[in-house]
Amino acid sequence: MEFENTISELQATLRKHRAKLLTEEAAKTTLVLPFLRALGYDIFNPDEVIPEFVCDVGTKKGEKVDYAICVSGEIQVLVECKPANGDLSIKHASQLYRYFAATDARIALLTNGVLYRFFTDAEKANMMDDRPFFTFDLDNYKKSDLRTLAAFQRADFNLERIVSHAGALKLQSEVTAELRKEFADPSDDLIRLIAGRLHDGRLTEAVRERFRNAIANSISSLIRDGINERLENAISHGGAIEEVPPAPADDDGVETSEAEIDGFNIIRAICASKVSPARIVMRDAKSYCAVLLDNNNRRTIARMHFNSPTSRYLGVFAGKDETRLPVTEPVDIYQHQKALLARIVELESGNGD
Repeated sequence: MEFENTISELQATLRKHRAKLLTEEAAKTTLVLPFLRALGYDIFNPDEVIPEFVCDVGTKKGEKVDYAICVSGEIQVLVECKPANGDLSIKHASQLYRYFAATDARIALLTNGVLYRFFTDAEKANMMDDRPFFTFDLDNYKKSDLRTLAAFQRADFNLERIVSHAGALKLQSEVTAELRKEFADPSDDLIRLIAGRLHDGRLTEAVRERFRNAIANSISSLIRDGINERLENAISHGGAIEEVPPAPADDDGVETSEAEIDGFNIIRAICASKVSPARIVMRDAKSYCAVLLDNNNRRTIARMHFNSPTSRYLGVFAGKDETRLPVTEPVDIYQHQKALLARIVELESGNGD
């Protein structure tokens, strides 16, 4: 919990001072060094965190990376920093590429203080991969991200374990990204695959678009049905509602957190006394997560403003007016059961649309 709290406090610092972090030095002192400290490294000990690490590589003399991190006297991680508003494309990691091959380090970290991209040599020994195997977004992370990040803590640092898991983690993240794209906008390849099994005629543009829409709607329906089935089983048997995975986001950069899933489950359980749980759905966005009746954004039951773990609010509605009520944990939503049920009655009567 201490680790989670420290990262949460660092996130609050980022959101408070983001506009001022326009230089690399500002990003280092305000975000990167506290981040390394949160991982348990003594940033004031040059035997553990070496600033401006120099390593001559071929004809390149006197080049530096921002930090080298040592564990048990061996250099294990190289860190290259950029301004908080700076680009983190791989072309800006030239020193990391060269130093990775010239030192014993197996982990490279490219960061602007907000995004922390971890690289290794999963594809070819002693050559840093072009793509990271793990990215931690300080501004928008999930508990599962914290669990992965915890592997880099000094107390638990195990290089072989990290490297052995890196390939699988990288592949999983890439597959997830591709599936999100397919879910949001089915590719021609997927359309041809499905249409080839179901359509006997020529695949005209009109047929292609019909299948594109049907595939996208079917994927969304499958996800909703899976969530509905779990919730209905839990409600009908009087048991606890098990955790369900978030539906893929419609907008880039939107990730549904565990707190939002828990909150959605609670709201749905409360409202199940008035309407069928199958009619209550979740639709996440960048600034809030909405709970809707009949998947209609004009029939909003509530909104969860949970993006900040230190300042959370439940938005309840009367007509078109939203009132934000502070909550600490999703379970606090039960305190507002009366307002949620009143909203269901209002929507069912047609007065809340």
